This record gives sequence, structure tokens and C-alpha cells, in this order.
Amino acid sequence: MKKTRLFLQVMMILVLAAGLSGIAAAGKVQQQLIQESTLEQVLKRGVLRVGMDTFEPWAMKDKNGKFIGFEIDVANRLAEDMGVKVEFVPTKWSGIIPALLTGKFDVIIGGMGIRPKRALKVNFTIPYDYSGMAIVAHKEKAAGFDALEDFNKPEVQVACKLGTTAVMAAKKYMPNATLRLFDDEAQAYQELRNGNVHAVVGSAPRPAYETIAYPETLFLPMEGTFTKEPIGFALRKGDFDTLTFFNSWITHVRNEGWLTEKHQYWFDTRDWADQVQ
Repeated sequence: MKKTRLFLQVMMILVLAAGLSGIAAAGKVQQQLIQESTLEQVLKRGVLRVGMDTFEPWAMKDKNGKFIGFEIDVANRLAEDMGVKVEFVPTKWSGIIPALLTGKFDVIIGGMGIRPKRALKVNFTIPYDYSGMAIVAHKEKAAGFDALEDFNKPEVQVACKLGTTAVMAAKKYMPNATLRLFDDEAQAYQELRNGNVHAVVGSAPRPAYETIAYPETLFLPMEGTFTKEPIGFALRKGDFDTLTFFNSWITHVRNEGWLTEKHQYWFDTRDWADQVQ
């Protein structure tokens, strides 16, 4: 009986020791994850590195070469609330996700649509904005076109920016059209103005802005957008702390009305147009 009781006491001590060891090990792992998180690295570094590409009015350069736009305001406010500086890392859109994964920057804040295929490679925050695809066409080359079906022909050339959801939208809604892909969105619109393509598919409101700037050459075959997509920050997988913080921040600034205010300024007005190069 005494031997049995002694055996049980020893077993309880061993179990307790194992439990404490497991808790300590779990604590070390958790601490390691916190130290290695993007959030922790940014706070230690004092700089938030933001990957982005230029899309009007998401991100543009003003006449002094400084970045301005909706995304720029979002990134600046985020960095300010984190108590750090912001560093913008301009990156070609077609390679922006690989650049994130290799550590060129901490987060993509660049009007990136939340898509399942992208979510296989990166984690997305909750949406902080919504966008959609619109189409702008050349008055002579696309005369009489007033629906997407009119562009869905092999002889019709539609320009898009490489690697964007505009390409996906064009392939889905105009699968028979001939796609012309460009690294730079400005090149696509220049080709349209020169009459070398029938239309450009791009994120609203840029197509509408083009018709305002070039009313004698361009027109909108249809009003508004023909897709709707949520926009989120993209960050590397396995970083729960950073994802949670970004989601909390988005919720906060959305609830205080700041995101709506910024969206209205950049997307619903042209008050900023005289600042752009």
C-alpha cells in the first residue's frame, strides 16, 4: 500500500513537471513568434515598409515627386498610429507578391483585390475599401459599342495592366477579345488615346477620369463598374499578431468615418488633380 502511494506521488510529480515544462516551452515559442512578427520588427525598426504601385487615384506622384493618393493617406495614417515612419517601396504590380514574400517590404497597401488565388500565397486583412472594373473606349475605333458584348470579338483589342484584376475581368467578360498587357497603366491609356486599342479595362474611377480629360477622343460605353471587389492589405502568411492588429486598425478608422472621408476626396472629387504631374 505504501509502495503504491509512493508510486502515485512520484507519477504526480513527473506529470506536474512535464506540464510546467510544456507551458514553459509553449511560452518560449509564443515569445519567439511575437519577436519574429512583422509588427514587432516594424516597431523595433521604427519604419513601416509599404509595397505599392502607381494607380490613379490610389497612388501617384505630385509635381514635386512626392507620393499622394488614397493608399498613400492610408499608409501614412497607419504608420502614424503605430508611432513609426513610413517608407514606400514602388514595385511593378506583376511582381509585387513575390517581393512581399522575399521580405522587400512589410505589407502591400496598393488597392489589391482580395482573390482566392492570391490568398493561397498571402494573408489578407478585412476589406478597407471596395473597387470595381470599368471600361473606357476610343470614340472612333469603338463607335456604336455600348455593352461588354460589343468588345467580345477577336478583332477588338482591349488593354489592361499586367497582373491586375482588370486582366481577370477582361478574360471573364470578354474572353474572345485580344488582350494587350502593359507593365504600366499609363502606357495602356496612352495606347488608347493614340487609337492603337479599342478600350482599356481598369479600376474605377480612372476610366471615367480619362473621358473627362479627353472628351473628344474617349467615351464610357457603359456607366459605372461591371465588377465589385473588396480591397485589403496583403501580408506574409503565419503572422497572426500583425494580421490582428491591421484588422483592428481598419475597424477603428472605418468606424470613425476616416476611410469614408478619404475615399470621397480621392474618388468622388478631382480637387487633387492640379497636384499631379
